[in-house]
Amino acid sequence: MTAPDNGRTVAAVDLGSNSFHMVVARLQHGELRVVDRIKTMVRLGEGVDARGRLDPAVRERALEALDRFGQRLRGLPRGCVRVVGTNTLRIMRDAQGFQGAAEAALGHAVEVVSGVEEARLIYLGVAHSLGADGQRRLVVDIGGGSTELIVGEGMTPLYMDSLEMGCVRLERQSFPKGRYTQRTLDRAALRVAQELEPVARRYHTAHWEQAVGASGSVRAVQTVLKGLDLSPDVITLNGLLRLRECLIRAGRVSNLQLPGLDADRRPVFAGGVMVLLGVFQGLGIQRMVASDGAMREGVLHDLLGRMASRDVRDQAVAAMMARYHVDTDQARRVAETAHHLFQQVRRSWSLDDEAALWLRWAAETHEIGLDIAHGSYHRHGEYLARHSDLSGFSSQDQTVLAALIRCHRRKISRKALDAVPDNRRLRVERLTPLLRLAAVLHRSRLDEPIPSATLRVRDNRLDLQFPAGWLDAHPLTRADLAEESAALKRLGLVLRVR
Repeated sequence: MTAPDNGRTVAAVDLGSNSFHMVVARLQHGELRVVDRIKTMVRLGEGVDARGRLDPAVRERALEALDRFGQRLRGLPRGCVRVVGTNTLRIMRDAQGFQGAAEAALGHAVEVVSGVEEARLIYLGVAHSLGADGQRRLVVDIGGGSTELIVGEGMTPLYMDSLEMGCVRLERQSFPKGRYTQRTLDRAALRVAQELEPVARRYHTAHWEQAVGASGSVRAVQTVLKGLDLSPDVITLNGLLRLRECLIRAGRVSNLQLPGLDADRRPVFAGGVMVLLGVFQGLGIQRMVASDGAMREGVLHDLLGRMASRDVRDQAVAAMMARYHVDTDQARRVAETAHHLFQQVRRSWSLDDEAALWLRWAAETHEIGLDIAHGSYHRHGEYLARHSDLSGFSSQDQTVLAALIRCHRRKISRKALDAVPDNRRLRVERLTPLLRLAAVLHRSRLDEPIPSATLRVRDNRLDLQFPAGWLDAHPLTRADLAEESAALKRLGLVLRVR
């Protein structure tokens, strides 16, 4: 951190499937000092039915919690707060409607991240809490709707997977009536084993030295084991087997009375125990330590990286360019010209720093589809941008990137634009002509400089002006710009070239 960042307050909010967490910290001499934590057990995942619909009562409960978070976050600038949604928001049918209400309550945008991105953030939080001891670690995080597995060294994750099993999900699937019998527990164990089967070999052969657990389920298990005098400092396979026996003796959730088990955790405790036991058995774990760090701490450290110009999204874009053999010289040309045009219309179109990032990333990756086929390469590029695992990117970020890539040439796709969240749609529609014009001006793929074009906007009119005689000397560019004038009418824009 630079000196002006000293004393700045930052915050991370984790909208989990079981509970919502907020951590507020202050930067002191380059380190984070936590000044406030708030946790609310919402059980959002419990309120989503098989068709992805959110129960109104659970929705109200969630928004009430977020309203309280919003009161604490009031006054913090947008760039100092990051709000992340996980599994339940990924599967929710009306996710965008809930996100809009959540953003109104919080006063900040909500990012929905993929399972692999969730795993990366979890590992970052755990790694910072444990420090760099040189060991290769296996990290297990049991959430409400998913379980993340990561193997990493130092601050770098090496293998990451997100599995569709969590304490809330397994509780609903295996114990719908809250009854614990040998049969229902065996059924739960089988579900976990089936989820682990495709990835188990990777983690058996990853040569990790230490197993670390994150999340409330893991910490709850450790607390109960300590209360039962079964294992004071670590979680063991034998301790988990004993907990399974405790569940059978209790018979049902209402009879589950264990030392250190909070009432809020009781309804999903069995699900967490069975997921953790299945992971131990499936991956050959004998002992595990619990970490204080989790996803929210990872979100904070990732946010600090962005603030200090160490944005992992830049690395993800560079990796994608390398993977799909992008012509980096052409990407640079288009990105520079797009930025030049952006700076001229930024104020008139109320475009912010975030929009500048989207435009740069789209310019750098607009040709990734060429590695698949030249025909309709913008369609191939859209698919790759939308469905690839891109570190640091939320699903909304990837939707924006995909839409810009798809719309940078040929007919502007209404379907791609309609997929963009409402709070980003206008900015994407304004970035689209900038990227298209930059691509047209460099269609020759030559390194010869183009003249400094002047772009002005007024209402729905774009005036693009070149030095006298330049267009006459470049008839192909003039023809391309005439086609652009027709294409941009689909956005309600009138392009005038002089």
